[in-house]
Amino acid sequence: MKVIVAIDSFKGSLSSAEAGAACREGILRADPDAQVLVYRAADGGEGTLEVFMGLGMEWKSVSVTGPLGEKVDSGYCAGKSCAFVEMARAAGLTMVPEERRNPLDTTTFGVGELIVDAAEGGCRDIYLCIGGSATGDCGLGMLTAMGWRFLDGEGRQCGVAGRDLARVAAIGGGPEKLAGVKFHVACDVNNPLCGENGAAAVYGPQKGASPEDVGFMDAAAERFSKVCAEYFGRDASALAGAGAAGGMGYALAEFLDAELIPGAELVLQAGGIEKELPGADYAVTGEGRLDSQSVMGKVPVGVAKLAGKYGVPTIAIAGCAAESAKICNDHGIAAYFPIPAGACTLEEAMDKKTAAQNLSRTAEQVFRLLKIKQ
Repeated sequence: MKVIVAIDSFKGSLSSAEAGAACREGILRADPDAQVLVYRAADGGEGTLEVFMGLGMEWKSVSVTGPLGEKVDSGYCAGKSCAFVEMARAAGLTMVPEERRNPLDTTTFGVGELIVDAAEGGCRDIYLCIGGSATGDCGLGMLTAMGWRFLDGEGRQCGVAGRDLARVAAIGGGPEKLAGVKFHVACDVNNPLCGENGAAAVYGPQKGASPEDVGFMDAAAERFSKVCAEYFGRDASALAGAGAAGGMGYALAEFLDAELIPGAELVLQAGGIEKELPGADYAVTGEGRLDSQSVMGKVPVGVAKLAGKYGVPTIAIAGCAAESAKICNDHGIAAYFPIPAGACTLEEAMDKKTAAQNLSRTAEQVFRLLKIKQ
């Protein structure tokens, strides 16, 4: 029996690696002859960095421009030919004091600096997570750092903050340093760039924008997209995910022909799990809490989607399962199992040792049952 295991972290309890190891132990108790391959998994948020470090990547420290224009210590994970960049480490909302939060004043310039550093270091595949941003500049700062030039109606260079987007009337230059680089973007929202469901309207207020600011930002983004459409001969503003991270999704798709995919799929793709799925008998996945949100770009359904391509049934093991978790059965999860052994407090359930034992025990019993079928 060949089993592929890829479980997200149980937040506050087990890391992805620890959950995978516990699952493997249980499966092997049920079937000592089984081939069990464990992959670390994450959805592009917490725990993602650990996954990439586990793939043999090294941390590269870089001083970049922060969201308010100040220098900050940042960095990314780099391998021989690929890099993983978290937007939030250069333009994250948590980097801006609450009283100074306003997407008109912030920039993604530092994100571009991280990308350029990775490309100059030889990385040809760049995986970028764009959650948690403080920005609304449609990638203006990032693109400027990469080498594009944005000019106003009088031919003057535009600034790189969110409010400068409204001045852009022409585009020039281009990132010669990024020739041959392919971008893979973790994007777990489907908002377009503009309109009532766009970047400014939905996410602007969360970043400190007033109602007046939201109107200004939306109009600026629409104008910017028209300038870009004329320059490129295409328009990605209506693309699902274009409105992610203050229009960063749009910038990456329009200027860099980036692929926008759910975070879990991006991490799994980078980890190489798909090459082992053909010929596998089962895939095992899971997370701390399985519920209706699990079908929205999370690891369990990401694994099920990949496994389903090869006819491999997917089983989920979770710290707990809400009533709404039954929707997962409609998204490729053949069956799911919560791990608590009995009544206990949340603190007891989240104890690392207890959680590992419960997960391992559940995996063992599931595979004892599956072994009967053979």
